Amino acid sequence: MASTSAAQSRPKRPLIVNAFVEMCSGHQSPGLWRHPDDESWKFNDLDHWVELAKLLEEAKFHGIFIADVLGGYDVYKNSLDPAVISGAQWPVNEPLSVVPAMAAATKNIGFGVTISTTYEQPYHLARRLATVDHLTKGRLGWNIVTSYLDSAARNIHGKATQLAHDDRYAQAEEYMKVMYKLFQSSWRDDAVILDRERGIYTDPALVREINHKGKFFNVAGPAITQPSLQRTPLLLQAGTSRAGKIFAAQHAEAIFTSAHSPAVCAKSIAEIRELARTEFGRDGNKIKVLALVTPILGRTEEEAQAKHAEYRKYASTEGALALFGGWTGIDLNQYGDDEELREVESNAVKSTVTGYAKFAPQNSKWTKHTVAEHVAIGGNGPILVGTPEQVADGLGKWVEEGGVDGFNFAYALFPQSFKDIIELLLPELRKRGLFWDDYAVPGGTYRENFYGEPGQKHPLPEHVAAKFQWRAGVPAEDHQIPE
Repeated sequence: MASTSAAQSRPKRPLIVNAFVEMCSGHQSPGLWRHPDDESWKFNDLDHWVELAKLLEEAKFHGIFIADVLGGYDVYKNSLDPAVISGAQWPVNEPLSVVPAMAAATKNIGFGVTISTTYEQPYHLARRLATVDHLTKGRLGWNIVTSYLDSAARNIHGKATQLAHDDRYAQAEEYMKVMYKLFQSSWRDDAVILDRERGIYTDPALVREINHKGKFFNVAGPAITQPSLQRTPLLLQAGTSRAGKIFAAQHAEAIFTSAHSPAVCAKSIAEIRELARTEFGRDGNKIKVLALVTPILGRTEEEAQAKHAEYRKYASTEGALALFGGWTGIDLNQYGDDEELREVESNAVKSTVTGYAKFAPQNSKWTKHTVAEHVAIGGNGPILVGTPEQVADGLGKWVEEGGVDGFNFAYALFPQSFKDIIELLLPELRKRGLFWDDYAVPGGTYRENFYGEPGQKHPLPEHVAAKFQWRAGVPAEDHQIPE
């Protein structure tokens, strides 16, 4: 990887650094569970996650971003078997359950958990999220997704396919209103009074129904949990469609992006920030963007390249094609081993593969095996292979050209990839003024450390959630629940 000075040409500001994981083996690198140094297959063990949290907090990671899916990857070959055999995000456990255990062993690191608005009732989810925000002392984030696998719809709703894409976002929009009403409006900040003399635990005048009636949901309320430290968890989101961008511009405090180059995500980021400013009155620069990157590090470039070559030996082509099929809805099994995918009849295949090929050597041939090799390590994001200086330069290019604020670091080997980041990369980033020495608010909430602002436990005043908050001392008649 060529070394540049991109990171040093940008005004210094600390990056947001998360670990990107899922409660499965391999995650973004299917097949790597076979490597003798990989431990991702231990994902059923509680200690596996607790030790990760302790390792990352000691290194001062901002958070652990936990991905999730609710169905199997069964588009490729019209079968679940390739994912089952290769362990491509299969089996996969529910992510929220492990967070309290990780939080009990730590004091500062945040936890961003992926949960879909398509397959869970808002009243129940509001209770689960508030409970975990209480148990973590305000260190919970919610990665809001609308899901993308038809296999989830078949298993949860008993339907052959999901709701149409834009309908899922329309439902998600109403979902968020219900969540804000439950989190922010159904209890006043000071409703719990614990008056032992009079025997009053909660003042009933400071708790109210929300009586939401909409197209998708009818929820009476109030929330069954009292307000947590953050009231609303830190809100993360990953949509890049037009509907997804509008949703992010209104609701997201952080956006997760996966793209092959900074140029691909730069336009999308700019559009979301402009929409936030013009349509929702937000400062778009306060929406933080986190890019998916898989670093493969060595003390020398030769060592890093040797690691990369070794990892390739364990990567699963079938697992990679299963993941690609789920992400895109395209079954590449219908094409021959040597067929150039940019010349097939399907416009969806041509446009998708052309997007991948745009940043590859000009004369390279793109077959289904090329695609598999491209996504088999690191998934749908870039791999940065090199010395700490070279990888830091590569990250600097994403900051400079893509406008990102930080990174979700995926692993090739669990937990060794994170240990390499801690030992090799973070010192180089600190040397450049691009990574903090300690948490901005030790013992603080996820949101306080995310923004670096002591006391910023709740969504920013400009965020849509803020207008829903029933603040201490405000009479009910002076705070109407927004519609």
